[in-house]
Amino acid sequence: MSTIPSTDVADNTNVAEVPEDRFVDANGITIAFNTFGDPANPAVLLVMGLGTQMIAWSDQMCRELADDGYFVVRYDNRDVGLSTHFDSPTPKLTDLIRGQGNVYKLDDMAADGMALLSELGIRSAHVMGASMGGFIAQTMAIAEPNRVDSLSLIMTSTGSRRVGRPTPRVMYRMARRPVTTTREEAMREAVLSYEIIGSPGITDLDGVADLAGRAFDKAHDPAGTQRQLAAIMAQPDRTPALKKLRMPTFVMHGLRDPLVAASGGLALARSIPRARFVGLHGMGHDLPRTAAAEIRSELLGVIRRSEIATA
Repeated sequence: MSTIPSTDVADNTNVAEVPEDRFVDANGITIAFNTFGDPANPAVLLVMGLGTQMIAWSDQMCRELADDGYFVVRYDNRDVGLSTHFDSPTPKLTDLIRGQGNVYKLDDMAADGMALLSELGIRSAHVMGASMGGFIAQTMAIAEPNRVDSLSLIMTSTGSRRVGRPTPRVMYRMARRPVTTTREEAMREAVLSYEIIGSPGITDLDGVADLAGRAFDKAHDPAGTQRQLAAIMAQPDRTPALKKLRMPTFVMHGLRDPLVAASGGLALARSIPRARFVGLHGMGHDLPRTAAAEIRSELLGVIRRSEIATA
């Protein structure tokens, strides 16, 4: 199951303004990325979730942040999109349950993002992560706090098994390995997933299907998603380390999220000193249009808090 945000937020209609994909060799892999705005401006790094390509971050939001005076960097995590894919066998379900079978860790995925920044000559950035991307963003902040100017965490958790647990229906869905050998099958499975995990009555399922189709056209690798899932299942409880963070942080969570329960976001906000928690009624595990303005507002708010603190 992927964590593709609804294209209610990912308005990708103006193709002419979408930058070309670029590539760097960093941290032992090739990372695909693109950027918006002036490289001389403060950087915002966007980190996406499980099995989800960077195109799931809204082109419109990236352009707006660039217009606000920021240099926006989004990228494909390892094993997804046009970044390096691994050749190791697909982890077995029993290994996933035991937190075994992973060929890399979230630490490696966090190091990928930091290595990308280094290759771009960026000393530090405002980091925003969604779902698994939130796990990665936290890991970045813990490993290299001086390089994370602010932290924005959406629909994610601490790594503790006590919070943020999925519902039984979602667990059953995640345990399946559906056949998605064609574009149409991939689109259909994405819709079926978002009928379960999305924002009820709000998620644009046509947009989800369109985004899944475009992602299929770029690169389709269900085994890569399973390898990412193995890294998630093996993650540690970051709570003790989160208590040491000092960068401005906001945590946003849908109060109807069945994949990562809102208890995960609440635990994050309690663990990170002075973190701001925003709970959105009616929001599931996606980024619907109704949340777009608030996400941007909160992101700009936490960035400004960081800028004031360092002025």
